[in-house]
Amino acid sequence: QVQLLESGGDSVQTGGSLRLPCVASGYAYSRDCMAWFREAPGKEREGVATIDAGSVTKYADSVKGRFTISKDNAKKTLYLQMNNLKPDDTAMYYCAASVGGNCYSAPNQYNYWGQGTQVTVSS
Repeated sequence: QVQLLESGGDSVQTGGSLRLPCVASGYAYSRDCMAWFREAPGKEREGVATIDAGSVTKYADSVKGRFTISKDNAKKTLYLQMNNLKPDDTAMYYCAASVGGNCYSAPNQYNYWGQGTQVTVSS
């Protein structure tokens, strides 16, 4: 059974930092594209960052220079390091996997999802 489990969400003040891990189990995720999405109340789910099998990364313009996506294949863990957080970053953050290695911007192209972890940034 494939499972993605996020953690690390918290309430922080503007300018603060958080690190979100996502542990994968049940399949060999190193060949897949892994991604972080977020969904704020009343808004559509949006892509934050992706990392492919070759560790090539891409970021949404809104988080470039502040967020870093990385992975540890041995630990089957995906990370999102978030620095200089802003109130607009407040959302539920989800990790997702696209089996086969291709990275997409659309959420419906991802096969597996975690349950989400809440990040709240206060001004």
